[in-house]
Formats: sequence, C-alpha cells, structure tokens
Amino acid sequence: MKILFPLLAVLGGITIAIQGQINGGLGKKVGVIEASFISFGIGTLALLFIVLFAGNGNISAIASVPKWQLTGGLLGAIYVIVIVLVVPHIGVAPALVGVIAGQIIIGAVIDHLGLFGGVRIPLDAKKVAGICLLFVSLYLFNHK
Repeated sequence: MKILFPLLAVLGGITIAIQGQINGGLGKKVGVIEASFISFGIGTLALLFIVLFAGNGNISAIASVPKWQLTGGLLGAIYVIVIVLVVPHIGVAPALVGVIAGQIIIGAVIDHLGLFGGVRIPLDAKKVAGICLLFVSLYLFNHK
C-alpha cells in the first residue's frame, strides 16, 4: 500500500505530459485560449459524470468553504493556458522541467511556512541542493 500513492503520482505526471502535447497541438489549430477552454470543458463534463455516478462527498458544502479555496480552478486554467502556449515552442520535456521546478520551489516554500493550512515542514540543506539541481536541469533541458 505504501507504493500505491507514489505510483498514482507518477500516473498523474504521465497524464500531464500527454495532456501537454495534446493541448499544445490543439492550441496551434484553434488558438491558445480556445484550446484551454475546450480542455476544461471536456474535463468538466468528465468530472460531472464522475460526480453523478461515483461521487460520495457533499458538493453543497461549497457555500461553507473559505472563498480562497475556490481559486484552484483558476490556477488550473492558468496552468493549462501556459502549457498550451509553451509546449509548441520548447517541447513537452523542457516545459515540464519548468513546471516541476516551479512546483517544487513553491511547494518547498508552502511546506516551510505551513501556508494554506498545511503542515510546517522546514527546508533543509538537502532540499535546497535539490532545488539548485532543478535549476541545473532546467538549464540543460533548454540550452542548445
């Protein structure tokens, strides 16, 4: 069971890489914003069916959550727009190295400060070294 969640995270990464290439190609055909809208529209329909047939939460509780917790969809839209715009120019791997670097850096800051109600996990020398290596990989992936 310990391996299940890391494997699911890898599966999520695989889908993001495939999605980036698919959405990048769609964006070249229909436009960046339009491709992002199409992607979110299809994703929304898929999630609607999942909620209807497999959901077991309480969607009406949306009225009681802090309003800042509703910004996730906006952040997702920004991500999709950026990927649709960037992938055709630099490719999937370099785009994802940049995305992963951004995720790790802000993730480390969020953990270190315990932001958004998270558990505080302080930065240490190994994490800082890993972040520095991310910048090296970002350079290597984008240097011609």
